[in-house]
Amino acid sequence: MAWLPLSVARWFSFALGRLLYLVTPGRRAVAYRNLSLALPETSGARRRQIARGAYDNVGRVLLALARMPGLNSSNIREWIDYEGFQHYDSGIKKGRGVLFLTAHLGNWELSAVAHALHGNPMHVMVRSLDNPLLDRLLESRRTHCGNRTIRKQEFGRGILRALRDNEPVGILADQNISDEHGWFVDFFGLKASASPAFAKVAMRTGATVIPGVAVWRPRERRYVLKFYPPIEMISTGDEESDLIVNTQRCYNGIERMIRDYPEQWLWMHRRWKIRPDGEPSLY
Repeated sequence: MAWLPLSVARWFSFALGRLLYLVTPGRRAVAYRNLSLALPETSGARRRQIARGAYDNVGRVLLALARMPGLNSSNIREWIDYEGFQHYDSGIKKGRGVLFLTAHLGNWELSAVAHALHGNPMHVMVRSLDNPLLDRLLESRRTHCGNRTIRKQEFGRGILRALRDNEPVGILADQNISDEHGWFVDFFGLKASASPAFAKVAMRTGATVIPGVAVWRPRERRYVLKFYPPIEMISTGDEESDLIVNTQRCYNGIERMIRDYPEQWLWMHRRWKIRPDGEPSLY
């Protein structure tokens, strides 16, 4: 996909997504289960369409990763443009940094690189991969444009330093939290384990929280880096209560983005794996 002509590489990425759909029956079953839980009002045909779309999206993410070393400030607009940039601009002008609330939706790898190549380098929160070769490969793709990564173990110090310098930080906040630090929020009408860390940082720093995602627009055959209006962090003086409310507000923002583009979310992840005490497994 890195060497083929782009039109051919796009066809190959589509074929790869469809192949993954066929050869990963376990993940495909998880996607269907998630869709039945989160979108019970949809028909079986619509769920299959969304699931196939999710796999197509994985193919496009892999294509972007393959072509990433060749992306630069001169050609990035051939791939992606902005919608809602004014929300980011207003946040930066406040001087307390910007926290991008994002998800495994659309092209999460391309979004940060594109933002940097448009002249706005940022910090990206990442989890180290178990395979060190893949980890180094992804690191080189993510940082060649001027972005910097913050490892999970450096979460607090790295993010606070970036925000203090009025710099943007992107965090994928949609995944299941399996440790003791998870709180339960309502997500698609179901209890979902989530980390309150994102909202806690936003509350303590005063950073502007902007939901953002790079979504594929098939008619245009390119992406748009879409920034939604900022999510206001509530402050009543009761820190614990405010943290609960603000964590839920962040997840409401994630759910809104997914509902806008359901075919582009990673439905193959067992998002509702952790259950409240006494509740049976959903999988």
